[in-house]
Amino acid sequence: MKPNKVKRMLKQGKATVGCWDGFACADLAEILAYQGWDWIVFDGEHGPLGFETMQNLIMATAATETVPIVRVAWNDPVLIKRALDIGAYGVVIPWVNTKQEAMNAVAACKYPPKGIRGCGPRRASNYGMDRDYLKQADDEVLVVVQIETVEAVKNLKEILSVPGIDVYFIGPADMAASHGLLGQLTHEKNLATIRKAVEMGKGSGVAPGMYSLSPDHVNQHIQEGFRFIAAGGAETFLQRGCKAVLNSIKK
Repeated sequence: MKPNKVKRMLKQGKATVGCWDGFACADLAEILAYQGWDWIVFDGEHGPLGFETMQNLIMATAATETVPIVRVAWNDPVLIKRALDIGAYGVVIPWVNTKQEAMNAVAACKYPPKGIRGCGPRRASNYGMDRDYLKQADDEVLVVVQIETVEAVKNLKEILSVPGIDVYFIGPADMAASHGLLGQLTHEKNLATIRKAVEMGKGSGVAPGMYSLSPDHVNQHIQEGFRFIAAGGAETFLQRGCKAVLNSIKK
């Protein structure tokens, strides 16, 4: 198992920037990985991706320095186990609202005695040829819990006290929805809650992360203290790229 570059950067206090990909296309995943992102999250929550497809997407990053991560559909040990066994170097776990849910998430990512992850890493261990995988996995797998409700922010101190969490990732869209502000990501009440969450995490040793409000806001988020920032999704980059080309054409 290669050292997890993102974990090391975060421990050094450095910002990491990546993107989301929900397309079932290995070519696109490979193109994205070659752009130099620190990480790519393959979305198994809101995207259509199944595990067979996600394994192919992870394989498409293998020749690059980009770290492949999977967002699982739910805080479920079976889903987390499968994501790690196909070779993900980390998991994003949605809807973590309490300390117990955070403990469950971490346990699903760790082998006994630290956790409950089943022992059958298959591709993650190069089909059994990487004999050190079982010794390294607990230290190298990135554990990202999503903080996306008002309840989660209220419980944030307790959540971040759970050993083994590397990143708490704020979902601005769901956070707005939990305020009753569906679709109003930049409403001041939502932004105030996000700022509060960043402040609450200081000194915890857990890096704050967020899906950027737009690619143009990434530098702002770094200045605000975020260290695991999604600059956008593949669909965003396709749309912006196409518009830039079309706007440059004079008919």
